[in-house]
Amino acid sequence: MEPPCIAVEPDCWRRPALADAVIAGGGRVVGPPEAEALVWAEPAAPELLPGVLAAGLGIEWVQLPYAGIEDLTHLLDRDHRWTCGKGVYAEPVAEHVLMLALAGLRGMGSYARARRWSPPEGRNLLGARVTVLGGGGITESLVRLLGPWDCQITVMRRHPAPMAGVDRVVGPESLHDALGDADVVVVALALTPETTGIIDADALRAMSPHAWLINVGRGGHVVTGDLVEALGTGAIGGAGLDVTDPEPLPDGHPLWSIDNCLITPHVGNTPEMGLKLLARRVTENVRRYIAGQELLGPVDVDLGY
Repeated sequence: MEPPCIAVEPDCWRRPALADAVIAGGGRVVGPPEAEALVWAEPAAPELLPGVLAAGLGIEWVQLPYAGIEDLTHLLDRDHRWTCGKGVYAEPVAEHVLMLALAGLRGMGSYARARRWSPPEGRNLLGARVTVLGGGGITESLVRLLGPWDCQITVMRRHPAPMAGVDRVVGPESLHDALGDADVVVVALALTPETTGIIDADALRAMSPHAWLINVGRGGHVVTGDLVEALGTGAIGGAGLDVTDPEPLPDGHPLWSIDNCLITPHVGNTPEMGLKLLARRVTENVRRYIAGQELLGPVDVDLGY
């Protein structure tokens, strides 16, 4: 049996790790005109994808690099099988959540900015109530990492179903109840029309005055103006943001000057961390493609993730 012909685009020569991953899975790297599958390696340039697909009329399967594909959803169709990076980056992002939660609860934002000895502040993550919005791979990894802290964990997801290590799983209709119970609220959702702006003024008012909001989903999940007001009035304890709206967050934006707001520049998963993880996924999916098995990270064209 001939190895499947798989394109790695754009600029295959600049992405040897992904080309090597295709070969490791049993595939042969070719240009789009010869390809039956495509590994898309440039999430920042969705405008280039239609041209590659037009040049590769035989392409039936497209592997996208990230879990969040909101910039590519307008290109989804039923002429191709689509897979994305669901679960690929869960471990480093979950670790980032843990870092932001600990830093926030322990007052690191204030202490890091201090220029003199300051009064004590901080709360324990140990035994805390944690609510996570989203039930995907990041949440599964985070639940495991939280094990030693003996947290009480609530997960809100589209279709509630029991999850290992989770005390309670609820649906979107119980959002405000789940927020009100929490010491830490983690946003780890796909960005869809239904989840855009899910953390708005009403949601922030539902949170406890000491609770920390951690967002590793997308900036569009949080209404930034409402968050600035909530932080300014003390409506919530603070925010740890790896994603913002707008992004990058402009110089001089009010969030930069708020002591109880910790901001990292979308580095929950850095390129150095992510490339190895994506290469493993590519190799496994190429192997599965050859074997006729179910591919990892399938995209639901109707839901857009």
